[in-house]
Amino acid sequence: MRTVYVNGEYLPETEAKISIFDRGFLMADGVYEVTSVLDGKLIDFEGHAKRLERSLTELDMKKPDAFDDLLDIHRELVRVNEIDEGLVYLQVTRGSDGDRDFVFPDPATTEPSLVMFTQQKPGLAESPAAKKGIRVVSIDDIRWGRRDIKTVQLLYPSMGKMMAKAAGADDAWMVEDGHVTEGTSNNAYIVKDGKIITRALSNDILHGITRAAVLRCAKEAQMEVVERNFTIAEAQEADEAFVTSASTFVMPVIEVDGATLGDGTPGPVAKRLREIYLEEGRKKAI
Repeated sequence: MRTVYVNGEYLPETEAKISIFDRGFLMADGVYEVTSVLDGKLIDFEGHAKRLERSLTELDMKKPDAFDDLLDIHRELVRVNEIDEGLVYLQVTRGSDGDRDFVFPDPATTEPSLVMFTQQKPGLAESPAAKKGIRVVSIDDIRWGRRDIKTVQLLYPSMGKMMAKAAGADDAWMVEDGHVTEGTSNNAYIVKDGKIITRALSNDILHGITRAAVLRCAKEAQMEVVERNFTIAEAQEADEAFVTSASTFVMPVIEVDGATLGDGTPGPVAKRLREIYLEEGRKKAI
């Protein structure tokens, strides 16, 4: 049985409780982070902690009392749950003042809720999907305008995953004003003539921690990176494509809306970036 963390306590998962009036439950008024674990160590933890702080600031949400202890809590959960390869999920909500109201509760009297748990993911680094690549379909992006804040408002991305599944694909890329924004739970890239092309950072997409690390790896490896919008048609004509996220690292894409990319197998740029990222991530893991 997993040990989880809820508002200062380490508990068996069956004993974990949150108020029915918690604003994360009632209003999706919360933010989250997911940190990967390889070899029992945390990947890109500092980046996730900084983004969490930014998300809280953007939503005018108070930091939980345990904010400065997050690294220790992550490590303890990894230890007690014996996670070698897996994930640590963290969620902060605005908490509960004992009732439901659209108006924010007074932060002076209402403490945010902090919940954390682990997930075992054996074979995370040696994913079979990464060896064969994934297929994506396009869907309209109808999310709210602040996708740069990592909120728990994940209904439409979940629906997007299901739309992809219904179409016989593995995931979906969202499209707004004719251009790809991002995947349902990842940042999207294409490769053309050796150039890695991905949408520039803005409020339109999540500022991916893995994205930042992968692009840094690409530049250090003398790969050319172009940050600009691209269309589905461009993606279908690309030499290769891939997505990045904390839980999939660098995941090759071999098909976009039915169009096969290259020879239908993961391309050399995506494969090399995955190797470099995993190597660097393990070296810097804490």
